[in-house]
Amino acid sequence: MSWLYDLQNDQRSGRKRLAALLDPDDLPTGRDWTRFMDGLNASPITDIFVGGSLLNARNVKDVLQSLRSHYDGRVTLFPGSPEQVTPGADAVLFLSLISGRNPDLLIGRHVESGIRIRKTGMDVIPTGYMLIGDGPLTTAAFMSNSLPIPTAKKEIAVATAVAGEMLGLSAMFLDAGSGAQRCVSPSTIQAVRDAVECPMIVGGGIDDAAGIRAAWQAGADLVVVGHAIESRPFQLDWLPHPESFVVQTNPAEERL
Repeated sequence: MSWLYDLQNDQRSGRKRLAALLDPDDLPTGRDWTRFMDGLNASPITDIFVGGSLLNARNVKDVLQSLRSHYDGRVTLFPGSPEQVTPGADAVLFLSLISGRNPDLLIGRHVESGIRIRKTGMDVIPTGYMLIGDGPLTTAAFMSNSLPIPTAKKEIAVATAVAGEMLGLSAMFLDAGSGAQRCVSPSTIQAVRDAVECPMIVGGGIDDAAGIRAAWQAGADLVVVGHAIESRPFQLDWLPHPESFVVQTNPAEERL
């Protein structure tokens, strides 16, 4: 079964997922890499995303090959550029930066990478990528040459997600950006969740268990954690288990 099909099934059944975003430039090496992989396999992580806004040192292909030797779960490419698309993952997020107006990230880079992706045989997930936040400027916003949707403008986030779904995008990714000082607010997640039917991914600035649970509760189907894992690679016991999470309903709503 495809990665998207599994995520859609999890959405329908209310099961949540938790992804670790691994930037190849910021990963442990040598014995520490093996130790890190052992910790990930023992953690509640259900998915690994690989990619970054800016890569200098390590090759995505090398990281994917090593992941296949050490990690048992699903691996998805989250590419910051066409050069990061390489065989070895289960799926690739084919990102359209619908929150911005940079044509290169709406269609330009897709033309550059489309044939290459098709030849890999990976599952392709057409994804509406939405940067949300008020600053300071994140790497994703700077490298994409686009402004995030302001946190207070939930109606813009909703309208953008609805338009993306109407265009046929299969998932929405609400991202505050790696290392953001504030994550996407639960009220924004909830507003978008109420407006679209497709699976919703949320990441950026989430650095504790409460933030993960809040995103799940607001409607995220898959929560992505990057910087918090990179900064504490051998201390993953704080991550909450998706299988133990139950959406809390409002008693007043149950009576309606």
